[in-house]
Amino acid sequence: MSSSRRRGRPLPLRNGVDPVRIRLADPGQGPRSIPEELRRRFPDRLAELTVALEAGQVVTADGAPVTADGAPVTAATRRHRGMDVWMYRTPEPEIPVPFEVEVLHADDRLVVVDKPHYLATTPRAGHVTETALVRLRRDLALDDLAPAHRLDRLTAGVLVFTVDPVHRGAYQELFAARRVTKTYLAVATAPDGVPTERQRSSRIVKTRGVLQAAEVDGEPDAHTRITLLGTRGDGAGRIGLYRLEPTTGRTHQLRVHMNALGTPILGDDLYPRVLDVAPGDFSTPLQLLAESIAFTDPVSGENREFATRRTLDAWTREQDQGGHPGNPPSASAPNSCKL
Repeated sequence: MSSSRRRGRPLPLRNGVDPVRIRLADPGQGPRSIPEELRRRFPDRLAELTVALEAGQVVTADGAPVTADGAPVTAATRRHRGMDVWMYRTPEPEIPVPFEVEVLHADDRLVVVDKPHYLATTPRAGHVTETALVRLRRDLALDDLAPAHRLDRLTAGVLVFTVDPVHRGAYQELFAARRVTKTYLAVATAPDGVPTERQRSSRIVKTRGVLQAAEVDGEPDAHTRITLLGTRGDGAGRIGLYRLEPTTGRTHQLRVHMNALGTPILGDDLYPRVLDVAPGDFSTPLQLLAESIAFTDPVSGENREFATRRTLDAWTREQDQGGHPGNPPSASAPNSCKL
């Protein structure tokens, strides 16, 4: 499948990665030459910038919808207030995530995948090329692919992307308005006496620059229903398989709620305490899996439901996890493909 260039982006993707937009300073606040201004702002990328300018891969756009390529920047390009410049920036080297993305479903509007642990949904901070979005755009040749929602980098499971920008807003609004039913599976500690059914409602705040989210006083804005499906072991080593059903989507909500109830999820490097995990250490994945997503399609009106084929390492495939209602078999279906 292929799609047209995204409206408002005057350069195509490069290896699945968007070009970057740079807002120039007003002409009176810096060099009048655009190449000179760019060299001043990016002194660590002078060689790369020179090659891009010579190749015509630094272009202008005024912020209005773009239907054709932007104009290549030259030394004679005139600057004006509010001008944008678009260009490519080579991502920093990243440690490859050695797990595949499995496509569960694909049509003209949606691509639904089974995301592995450790792979970010979209580019952010130090994760650019090693993200589900960039891999899928590159391997499926879908330049306009965009996520309808997100999963944390450490959480595996069902993730929905939109294909056609015409319908993107309808699907994103579906998730934003919480008209989607989601279930998760988690393996966590299971002390003696832990209830089979629990609910947790609280107010969760995630402060920028602080790794952990925290429950604070105030009107609850996060709610999770928790069902213990089975246990294994005894004493301090007793663990349980839980189904988690959130009706809200706060940052780290499931991890925070499970920890607050005294049953932290196995493999969690933030709760109850922050652990120092070496980059590239994929040995202890968070035992949290987005099990299923169901909704009424806002375009066709049909009922849609997608389920993971993954399992959690801490709970063997041969035992309880595969036998619970709603948990699919681990084998791939004939229409699936791996990227």
